[in-house]
Amino acid sequence: MDRRLFVLALGMFALGTDSFVVAGLLPEIADGFHVSIGAAGQMTTVYAVTYALLAPVIAAFAAHVPRKRLLLGGLSVFVVANLGTAVAPTFVFALATRAVAGLGAAMFGPTATGSATLIVSPERRGFAISVVIAGMTISTALGAPIGAWIGSLGNWHWTMVFVAALAAASGLGVSALLSHIPMPAPVSLSRRLAPLADARIGLTLATTFLFFAAAFTIYTYLSVVFDRAIGGNSAMLGGFLVLWGAAGTVSNLMVGRLVDSIGSRKVLITMLVIMIADFALLPWTSGQLWSAIPAILIWGACGWGILVPQQHRIVTIAPSLAPIVLGLNNSATFLGTTVAGLIGAAGLQVIGGHDLGFIAAVLATAALVASEFASRKIIFVDHASVRTNMIGP
Repeated sequence: MDRRLFVLALGMFALGTDSFVVAGLLPEIADGFHVSIGAAGQMTTVYAVTYALLAPVIAAFAAHVPRKRLLLGGLSVFVVANLGTAVAPTFVFALATRAVAGLGAAMFGPTATGSATLIVSPERRGFAISVVIAGMTISTALGAPIGAWIGSLGNWHWTMVFVAALAAASGLGVSALLSHIPMPAPVSLSRRLAPLADARIGLTLATTFLFFAAAFTIYTYLSVVFDRAIGGNSAMLGGFLVLWGAAGTVSNLMVGRLVDSIGSRKVLITMLVIMIADFALLPWTSGQLWSAIPAILIWGACGWGILVPQQHRIVTIAPSLAPIVLGLNNSATFLGTTVAGLIGAAGLQVIGGHDLGFIAAVLATAALVASEFASRKIIFVDHASVRTNMIGP
């Protein structure tokens, strides 16, 4: 494999590990800072909201900055921020460093994906994107569990050092291997946000937002939702994270063929219905190991599997704006993650951690409704276009 793509994928692996590992460390973080589990969960929220809001802004306003400089700058900020979290003397300081880590991730993530398409030949661009994004998805099956295991050894601060080391290794690779990255054509912020005026895109992004709000309401507080099955065993928690990530990785590889054969709508309906049922049953299935394992596997497979038909749908709507609309979809994902941290924290206080599945099921149902409205809009516009072409000018 092209080593240049590998070092970009390694950076995305570091970003993904940072995104997902905190959920496996919440009890240790809460104890260390003497805050509630819900408050500790906001370390994920702050990182996600910073990434979601700043990624399109940085992409627009840093359009004239050389790609290599932006990649190295983002990784440098990310490394310093995670080391800052590792030595944070107070919870407020830790939250601030998480926001700075989100800034570094927003500088690196979109730039890495875009750079991958610029350093390979046109016929290999799809492969290049898949390699870089694989770094993010593999982090769910490997990076987060390893980070959680490191934290379980007695000091969660070393997990942040581990994440910083991954990013530093990527930075060394970028510095050594990416001597020249062509500059892409600049795109203004207004043009990046213009697709939101299309109801089909807006509803598709709403589906992404609502679903990830549902999925991460559970994931952020996984250690609480599944505490009865985990029984305080850190190795068991890490095992759950491995199952969740592995199921998602396998699903991503298989769902693409399903989309090609039966279409995005049928895949989305099937996965969302399965997820609604899975979430609704969590108050019962999360209580025992034998039922928690299949619940985790279903959630991981459908949760990450939804990314493929969503990306396929949004690119089909606006193929000429694919990089822009995919960036908006990525922001919707992280905004959903942000809201999930807040909703989950409120849910812990109101109904308790074991019943968070009910809230997730409601959010997933809203995602299904938004998805169906998007489908109707797409069909309506397509039919109108066909009638216009038949009538002619």
